[in-house]
Amino acid sequence: MAQRISAVLLVVLGLWFAGSMSGLDSFEHVVVVAFIAEPRNGVLLALLCATLAYHSYLGVQVVVEDYVHTPGLVTFSLVASRIAHAFVALASIYAVFKTGFGA
Repeated sequence: MAQRISAVLLVVLGLWFAGSMSGLDSFEHVVVVAFIAEPRNGVLLALLCATLAYHSYLGVQVVVEDYVHTPGLVTFSLVASRIAHAFVALASIYAVFKTGFGA
């Protein structure tokens, strides 16, 4: 169920992101930073990053549970995957807010 909900969120957020990017005049650094600095865009972009990381984690979890058969390795793989995905999510959200609020 979580995969389906996150997939629906990714469709909605992905359409927003694609539409927003196509509406920019250019992809120059100043233009993109101004786009991210708008509160609504920054929050939606952070939500997109978090949802992508969560959906990816759920997919990796299914693959590990289906194809890794050594009990210790399953546990290690799931914990490592969770840590890696959490790091990526936090780093991307930090980058979005750091960019939005300025260096």
